[in-house]
Amino acid sequence: MSSEKDAQGVCPVDHSTREAWLKHSTKEYHEATEAPAASPVPAPVEEKCPVDHNSREVWLQQAKTLPTSNGGESFETPAENCSSDRLDTTSTPQTIQQISSKTGLSTEREVSTIPRAKNVGGNWVYPSQAQFFSAMKRKNWDPRADDMEAVVPIHNAVNERAWTEILKWEDAFTKERAQCPHPNLVKFSGDASKITPKARFNMTFLGFQKPFDRHDWLIERCGQEKEQIEYVIDFYTGKPNPLLPDMPSFYLDVRPKLNSFEGCKMRFLKFIGWN
Repeated sequence: MSSEKDAQGVCPVDHSTREAWLKHSTKEYHEATEAPAASPVPAPVEEKCPVDHNSREVWLQQAKTLPTSNGGESFETPAENCSSDRLDTTSTPQTIQQISSKTGLSTEREVSTIPRAKNVGGNWVYPSQAQFFSAMKRKNWDPRADDMEAVVPIHNAVNERAWTEILKWEDAFTKERAQCPHPNLVKFSGDASKITPKARFNMTFLGFQKPFDRHDWLIERCGQEKEQIEYVIDFYTGKPNPLLPDMPSFYLDVRPKLNSFEGCKMRFLKFIGWN
Protein backbone atom coordinates (compact mmCIF):
# COMPACT_ATOMS: atom_id res chain seq x y z
CA MET A 1 0.00 0.00 0.00
CA SER A 2 1.10 3.62 -0.38
CA SER A 3 0.24 7.16 0.52
CA GLU A 4 -2.23 9.42 -1.26
CA LYS A 5 0.64 11.06 -3.10
CA ASP A 6 1.54 7.79 -4.80
CA ALA A 7 -0.43 7.13 -7.97
CA GLN A 8 0.06 3.39 -7.77
CA GLY A 9 -2.22 0.80 -9.28
CA VAL A 10 -4.73 -0.85 -7.04
CA CYS A 11 -6.15 -4.33 -6.94
CA PRO A 12 -8.23 -4.15 -10.12
CA VAL A 13 -11.79 -4.99 -10.92
CA ASP A 14 -11.72 -8.22 -12.88
CA HIS A 15 -13.59 -8.22 -16.18
CA SER A 16 -16.57 -10.26 -14.99
CA THR A 17 -17.05 -8.18 -11.86
CA ARG A 18 -16.84 -4.94 -13.84
CA GLU A 19 -19.50 -6.21 -16.20
CA ALA A 20 -21.64 -7.29 -13.24
CA TRP A 21 -21.52 -3.82 -11.68
CA LEU A 22 -22.41 -2.19 -14.97
CA LYS A 23 -25.11 -4.72 -15.77
CA HIS A 24 -26.69 -4.33 -12.35
CA SER A 25 -26.88 -0.59 -13.00
CA THR A 26 -29.40 -1.02 -15.82
CA LYS A 27 -33.08 -0.44 -15.28
CA GLU A 28 -34.10 -3.59 -17.13
CA TYR A 29 -32.10 -5.83 -14.83
CA HIS A 30 -33.50 -4.30 -11.66
CA GLU A 31 -37.09 -4.74 -12.77
CA ALA A 32 -36.58 -8.53 -12.79
CA THR A 33 -34.51 -8.81 -9.60
CA GLU A 34 -35.46 -9.33 -5.96
CA ALA A 35 -33.16 -8.39 -3.10
CA PRO A 36 -33.20 -8.26 0.71
CA ALA A 37 -34.39 -5.07 2.34
CA ALA A 38 -30.97 -3.71 3.14
CA SER A 39 -29.20 -0.45 2.34
CA PRO A 40 -30.07 1.07 -1.06
CA VAL A 41 -27.42 2.82 -3.12
CA PRO A 42 -28.50 4.51 -6.35
CA ALA A 43 -26.69 3.65 -9.56
CA PRO A 44 -26.56 5.13 -13.06
CA VAL A 45 -29.79 4.55 -14.96
CA GLU A 46 -28.37 3.27 -18.22
CA GLU A 47 -25.24 1.56 -19.45
CA LYS A 48 -24.16 3.79 -22.28
CA CYS A 49 -21.15 5.75 -23.40
CA PRO A 50 -20.93 8.21 -21.87
CA VAL A 51 -23.13 7.50 -18.88
CA ASP A 52 -26.34 9.52 -18.63
CA HIS A 53 -25.39 13.06 -17.60
CA ASN A 54 -27.91 13.36 -14.78
CA SER A 55 -27.00 10.00 -13.30
CA ARG A 56 -23.32 10.78 -13.53
CA GLU A 57 -23.82 14.06 -11.71
CA VAL A 58 -25.60 12.26 -8.86
CA TRP A 59 -22.61 9.98 -8.36
CA LEU A 60 -20.09 12.78 -8.70
CA GLN A 61 -21.96 14.86 -6.14
CA GLN A 62 -21.91 11.93 -3.72
CA ALA A 63 -18.20 11.45 -4.25
CA LYS A 64 -17.50 15.18 -3.80
CA THR A 65 -19.09 15.10 -0.35
CA LEU A 66 -16.06 13.16 0.89
CA PRO A 67 -13.82 15.41 3.00
CA THR A 68 -10.39 16.43 1.84
CA SER A 69 -7.59 15.00 3.93
CA ASN A 70 -3.85 14.80 4.25
CA GLY A 71 -3.89 11.38 2.71
CA GLY A 72 -4.04 7.69 3.44
CA GLU A 73 -3.86 4.26 1.91
CA SER A 74 -5.42 3.25 -1.37
CA PHE A 75 -8.86 1.69 -1.20
CA GLU A 76 -9.19 -1.16 -3.66
CA THR A 77 -11.95 -1.73 -6.12
CA PRO A 78 -14.61 -4.41 -5.57
CA ALA A 79 -13.17 -7.52 -7.15
CA GLU A 80 -12.94 -11.25 -6.96
CA ASN A 81 -9.98 -12.58 -4.96
CA CYS A 82 -8.76 -9.12 -4.05
CA SER A 83 -7.28 -7.93 -0.76
CA SER A 84 -5.77 -4.86 0.86
CA ASP A 85 -2.82 -7.11 1.70
CA ARG A 86 -2.08 -7.59 -2.00
CA LEU A 87 -2.49 -4.16 -3.58
CA ASP A 88 -0.71 -3.94 -6.92
CA THR A 89 1.96 -1.25 -6.94
CA THR A 90 3.35 -1.76 -10.44
CA SER A 91 1.99 1.48 -11.92
CA THR A 92 4.25 4.48 -11.47
CA PRO A 93 3.02 8.09 -11.33
CA GLN A 94 4.52 8.55 -14.79
CA THR A 95 2.52 5.61 -16.15
CA ILE A 96 -0.70 6.95 -14.67
CA GLN A 97 -0.02 10.40 -16.12
CA GLN A 98 0.62 8.91 -19.56
CA ILE A 99 -2.66 6.99 -19.40
CA SER A 100 -4.46 10.15 -18.35
CA SER A 101 -2.98 12.07 -21.29
CA LYS A 102 -4.00 9.38 -23.79
CA THR A 103 -7.49 8.66 -22.45
CA GLY A 104 -8.49 11.92 -20.81
CA LEU A 105 -9.16 10.04 -17.56
CA SER A 106 -8.80 11.96 -14.33
CA THR A 107 -5.91 11.34 -11.95
CA GLU A 108 -7.75 12.97 -9.06
CA ARG A 109 -8.41 10.69 -6.10
CA GLU A 110 -11.17 11.02 -3.54
CA VAL A 111 -10.26 10.65 0.12
CA SER A 112 -12.80 8.43 1.83
CA THR A 113 -14.43 9.06 5.19
CA ILE A 114 -13.08 5.68 6.32
CA PRO A 115 -10.20 5.92 8.83
CA ARG A 116 -7.30 3.51 8.65
CA ALA A 117 -5.88 1.61 11.62
CA LYS A 118 -4.80 3.94 14.40
CA ASN A 119 -1.15 2.86 14.20
CA VAL A 120 -1.09 3.97 10.55
CA GLY A 121 -3.34 7.03 10.59
CA GLY A 122 -5.12 8.95 7.86
CA ASN A 123 -8.04 7.81 5.76
CA TRP A 124 -8.31 5.28 2.98
CA VAL A 125 -8.04 6.83 -0.48
CA TYR A 126 -10.03 5.73 -3.51
CA PRO A 127 -8.25 5.07 -6.82
CA SER A 128 -8.53 7.55 -9.66
CA GLN A 129 -10.16 6.85 -13.01
CA ALA A 130 -6.72 6.48 -14.57
CA GLN A 131 -5.67 3.98 -11.89
CA PHE A 132 -8.76 1.86 -12.45
CA PHE A 133 -8.07 1.84 -16.16
CA SER A 134 -4.36 1.10 -15.72
CA ALA A 135 -4.96 -1.82 -13.38
CA MET A 136 -7.46 -3.42 -15.74
CA LYS A 137 -5.23 -2.79 -18.75
CA ARG A 138 -2.32 -4.60 -17.10
CA LYS A 139 -4.54 -7.63 -16.61
CA ASN A 140 -5.48 -7.61 -20.32
CA TRP A 141 -9.19 -7.11 -19.56
CA ASP A 142 -9.76 -4.70 -22.46
CA PRO A 143 -11.14 -1.86 -20.30
CA ARG A 144 -13.24 0.94 -21.77
CA ALA A 145 -12.10 4.38 -20.71
CA ASP A 146 -15.66 5.69 -20.88
CA ASP A 147 -16.72 3.14 -18.23
CA MET A 148 -14.42 4.67 -15.64
CA GLU A 149 -16.49 7.81 -15.29
CA ALA A 150 -19.40 5.67 -14.09
CA VAL A 151 -17.56 2.88 -12.28
CA VAL A 152 -15.35 5.00 -10.03
CA PRO A 153 -18.14 7.10 -8.45
CA ILE A 154 -20.24 3.94 -8.01
CA HIS A 155 -17.34 2.20 -6.31
CA ASN A 156 -16.75 5.14 -3.97
CA ALA A 157 -20.40 5.64 -3.03
CA VAL A 158 -20.98 1.94 -2.39
CA ASN A 159 -17.99 1.72 -0.08
CA GLU A 160 -19.14 4.82 1.79
CA ARG A 161 -22.55 3.19 2.26
CA ALA A 162 -20.89 0.01 3.55
CA TRP A 163 -18.95 2.01 6.12
CA THR A 164 -22.09 3.88 7.18
CA GLU A 165 -23.82 0.56 7.85
CA ILE A 166 -20.86 -0.68 9.90
CA LEU A 167 -21.00 2.50 11.99
CA LYS A 168 -24.67 1.79 12.70
CA TRP A 169 -23.71 -1.62 14.07
CA GLU A 170 -20.90 -0.06 16.09
CA ASP A 171 -23.03 2.77 17.45
CA ALA A 172 -24.09 0.85 20.55
CA PHE A 173 -20.48 0.01 21.34
CA THR A 174 -19.25 3.59 21.00
CA LYS A 175 -22.07 4.81 23.24
CA GLU A 176 -20.94 2.39 25.94
CA ARG A 177 -17.43 3.81 25.75
CA ALA A 178 -17.77 7.51 25.15
CA GLN A 179 -14.01 7.99 25.31
CA CYS A 180 -13.48 5.74 22.29
CA PRO A 181 -13.28 7.26 18.84
CA HIS A 182 -15.09 5.71 15.93
CA PRO A 183 -13.74 2.36 14.71
CA ASN A 184 -11.06 2.10 12.04
CA LEU A 185 -10.82 -0.14 9.00
CA VAL A 186 -7.73 -2.33 9.31
CA LYS A 187 -8.01 -4.33 6.10
CA PHE A 188 -10.51 -5.70 3.60
CA SER A 189 -10.87 -8.33 0.92
CA GLY A 190 -13.32 -9.20 -1.82
CA ASP A 191 -14.23 -12.54 -3.35
CA ALA A 192 -17.49 -12.77 -5.27
CA SER A 193 -17.07 -16.53 -5.66
CA LYS A 194 -17.48 -17.16 -1.92
CA ILE A 195 -21.19 -17.25 -1.10
CA THR A 196 -22.00 -16.52 2.54
CA PRO A 197 -24.31 -18.90 4.45
CA LYS A 198 -26.93 -16.16 4.80
CA ALA A 199 -26.84 -15.38 1.10
CA ARG A 200 -27.15 -19.07 0.27
CA PHE A 201 -30.16 -19.32 2.60
CA ASN A 202 -31.75 -16.29 0.95
CA MET A 203 -31.20 -17.79 -2.48
CA THR A 204 -32.45 -21.27 -1.55
CA PHE A 205 -35.46 -20.50 0.62
CA LEU A 206 -36.42 -16.88 -0.02
CA GLY A 207 -35.89 -16.68 -3.76
CA PHE A 208 -33.25 -13.95 -3.75
CA GLN A 209 -30.84 -13.50 -6.61
CA LYS A 210 -27.22 -14.41 -6.03
CA PRO A 211 -25.16 -11.51 -4.62
CA PHE A 212 -22.91 -10.16 -7.35
CA ASP A 213 -20.10 -9.41 -4.89
CA ARG A 214 -18.95 -10.14 -1.34
CA HIS A 215 -16.49 -8.24 0.86
CA ASP A 216 -14.92 -8.94 4.25
CA TRP A 217 -13.80 -5.98 6.34
CA LEU A 218 -11.76 -6.10 9.56
CA ILE A 219 -12.25 -3.16 11.92
CA GLU A 220 -10.67 -2.27 15.24
CA ARG A 221 -12.27 -0.50 18.17
CA CYS A 222 -10.60 2.11 20.34
CA GLY A 223 -7.48 1.79 18.20
CA GLN A 224 -6.64 -1.53 19.85
CA GLU A 225 -5.69 -4.65 17.94
CA LYS A 226 -7.19 -6.83 20.66
CA GLU A 227 -10.60 -5.29 19.97
CA GLN A 228 -11.04 -6.27 16.34
CA ILE A 229 -14.18 -7.60 14.72
CA GLU A 230 -14.89 -8.80 11.20
CA TYR A 231 -17.83 -7.75 9.06
CA VAL A 232 -19.15 -9.40 5.92
CA ILE A 233 -20.96 -7.53 3.15
CA ASP A 234 -23.17 -9.07 0.47
CA PHE A 235 -23.87 -6.84 -2.54
CA TYR A 236 -27.30 -7.33 -4.12
CA THR A 237 -29.33 -5.57 -6.75
CA GLY A 238 -32.98 -4.75 -6.28
CA LYS A 239 -36.01 -2.85 -7.44
CA PRO A 240 -35.67 0.91 -7.91
CA ASN A 241 -36.79 3.28 -5.19
CA PRO A 242 -40.52 4.04 -5.73
CA LEU A 243 -39.71 7.72 -5.25
CA LEU A 244 -37.03 7.49 -7.95
CA PRO A 245 -38.34 4.84 -10.35
CA ASP A 246 -35.71 5.58 -12.98
CA MET A 247 -32.83 5.33 -10.50
CA PRO A 248 -31.90 1.69 -9.79
CA SER A 249 -30.37 0.68 -6.47
CA PHE A 250 -27.73 -1.57 -5.03
CA TYR A 251 -28.49 -3.25 -1.71
CA LEU A 252 -25.85 -3.98 0.91
CA ASP A 253 -26.40 -6.63 3.57
CA VAL A 254 -23.81 -5.66 6.17
CA ARG A 255 -23.40 -7.60 9.42
CA PRO A 256 -20.76 -8.85 11.87
CA LYS A 257 -19.37 -12.28 11.12
CA LEU A 258 -20.38 -15.17 13.34
CA ASN A 259 -16.75 -16.16 13.87
CA SER A 260 -16.35 -14.58 17.30
CA PHE A 261 -18.29 -14.27 20.54
CA GLU A 262 -18.70 -10.53 19.97
CA GLY A 263 -20.05 -11.04 16.47
CA CYS A 264 -22.55 -13.64 17.68
CA LYS A 265 -23.63 -11.38 20.53
CA MET A 266 -24.18 -8.42 18.23
CA ARG A 267 -26.21 -10.46 15.77
CA PHE A 268 -28.33 -11.95 18.58
CA LEU A 269 -29.03 -8.56 20.17
CA LYS A 270 -29.97 -7.20 16.76
CA PHE A 271 -32.30 -10.15 16.19
CA ILE A 272 -34.19 -9.56 19.45
CA GLY A 273 -34.25 -5.80 18.94
CA TRP A 274 -31.86 -4.80 21.70
CA ASN A 275 -29.36 -3.18 19.41
